[in-house]
Amino acid sequence: MSVAEHSEELLRQVAALPTLPGVYRYFDAQGQVLYVGKAISLKKRVASYFQKNHGGTRIGHMVSKIVRLETTVVRSEAEALLLENNLIKTLNPKYNILFRDDKSYPYLKMTAASEGPPTAGGGKTGAAPQQFSRVAYYRGGVEKKHHYFGPYPSAWAVKEAILLMQKVFRLRTCEDSVFSNRTRPCLLYQIKRCSGPCVGRISAADYAQDVQDAQKFLRGDAQEVMRSLEGRMMAHAERLEFEQAAELRNQVAALSNVLHQQSVDNVSDRDVDILAVKVQGGKACVNLAMVRGGRHLGDRPYFPVHVEDATVLMDIDDEAPADANATLEGQVEVRVLQAFLAQHYIGVPMPSVLVVSHPVGKALLSALSEQHGFRVTALHQPREQRRAWLDMAQTNAALQLARLLAEEGSQQARTRALAEALDLTNEDLDTLRIECFDISHTAGEATQASCVVFQHHAMQNAQYRRYNIEGITPGDDYAAMRQVLTRRYSKTAEALAQAKHAGVPPSGSDRLPDLVLVDGGKGQVSMAREVFEGLGLDLSLIVGVEKGEGRKVGLEELVFADGRDKVYLGADSAALMLVAQIRDEAHRFAITGMRAQRARVRLSGGKLEEIPGVGPKRRAKLLQRFGGVRGVAMASAKDIASVEGISPELAEEIYRALH
Repeated sequence: MSVAEHSEELLRQVAALPTLPGVYRYFDAQGQVLYVGKAISLKKRVASYFQKNHGGTRIGHMVSKIVRLETTVVRSEAEALLLENNLIKTLNPKYNILFRDDKSYPYLKMTAASEGPPTAGGGKTGAAPQQFSRVAYYRGGVEKKHHYFGPYPSAWAVKEAILLMQKVFRLRTCEDSVFSNRTRPCLLYQIKRCSGPCVGRISAADYAQDVQDAQKFLRGDAQEVMRSLEGRMMAHAERLEFEQAAELRNQVAALSNVLHQQSVDNVSDRDVDILAVKVQGGKACVNLAMVRGGRHLGDRPYFPVHVEDATVLMDIDDEAPADANATLEGQVEVRVLQAFLAQHYIGVPMPSVLVVSHPVGKALLSALSEQHGFRVTALHQPREQRRAWLDMAQTNAALQLARLLAEEGSQQARTRALAEALDLTNEDLDTLRIECFDISHTAGEATQASCVVFQHHAMQNAQYRRYNIEGITPGDDYAAMRQVLTRRYSKTAEALAQAKHAGVPPSGSDRLPDLVLVDGGKGQVSMAREVFEGLGLDLSLIVGVEKGEGRKVGLEELVFADGRDKVYLGADSAALMLVAQIRDEAHRFAITGMRAQRARVRLSGGKLEEIPGVGPKRRAKLLQRFGGVRGVAMASAKDIASVEGISPELAEEIYRALH
């Protein structure tokens, strides 16, 4: 589309834009957002998209789709940058670099100890669990009354830190309910991973000292903790308290070993994030490594989408943050890094020091500083320990990107092999969509159907659906398949029929998949054929996955609803590998949903009252005797009959209902 082909209204809007900083959004005819950008001068920036013909380039392809624009004026470039990336995270535009919104980092939580005398109901000594801080893995919103350390890049890193707290400082990890009911030390005390506060093996004051040392260590004051432990050890030795001195000696040895492993004796940095970018083959990886309290906690890779589409807009983006002598690849990596920094740290705690593989613009650092309330600095060419951290992050980024490219190449080969084996007509394999259905139940109980989706050479978890199947004979898989296919495609069939009658092409949301897989042989395929015939849909879309001889993996055959002969792809076929992957995912998704549904049915409080002869009073007596519905479910019929008001016949009925 040339400039002349845009509507006069749109061009008038562009001409009337102010020369002020702000953010602009482009929309297509369906109302989908195409691109979000920021500008120091909205008029100059937006007009540059419409002042020349961009031809068949990616920029031209995007500009040709623009039918509407929206703008927001802000006070400064920093405000524009923050608003731009908030909108990118919210709107998911097609031509911006996007990172998956995964900010739920785990923390190490140390509960706050309450002061006061021991209370009744504690352990052997009567001490309340609230008097002794507990160390735990935590993910979620933080509370001011407790202490949180992190965030950590992975759950594994938190668990390693907890193990360290047990080895060196012997802090408790047990739940308060367990603490309150201990009468003798647990196994963790025996293997010297806990000091046994629940049974009075350590005083509240000494335990509080260990907690204080642990907190100092997690904040990076390891040497101060070491000196404190050594001083306390010598004081005990001078008073001839050799047993206590030996305990502290063991703590010093354990802490010394940890410091040696972490190599942090001479590290002055407390909290630092290290970010390395690698771009190759149209894909990108940002590897984020975290240093907290002077300890390297591990790293996590991030893979943005739309890198190719987004980075070509740099040609028209005269404010792109790139060095004049930088290569194009370097410009792309800078663009990816800045997109990550701007999107990732929205609403997420961040350190004041970043070590980065490529230079970062001053405007972005200013915006991050303004958002977090302290000065954020980025070191591009670090030295000594920081250099070692960055080298490690760059190596990991390259390895992770190579792994991604290898996996994607393999997955694309599988998609192509399946399309060729089944003569699928979709020319664009990236948009090839496969939906697979499976039925799961236990002897007819809690029947569920699953629908999983494969597109863009990967499973699309966000588009998975579960269907509770009701109103059928328990165990009738054919009726269950009829119900789920009818529910899934009836509205789509109706929309397609209306579009055909009106003589207009159907919208994208009304599109049928290119392939419908059902986990089953001729019987399930026949049922699917009946549903599609009733809805007036194309029978060639339906393919059944029939188990081979002896139900062995690799011997499956494909059964078609339109009368084609069965197809055996071969045990080593890439197409069969993809079919098996999708089928197994549908089965996994169905069976996990079924088990959860079954558990809810069996263990819901209302299930007892649904049993004939069990009213509120008898239900209350059962729950009181066995401590809950789970306890009733675990009891034998004889045990249930021992409850007052429950006859042996009723007990048998209750047992059968719960099993």
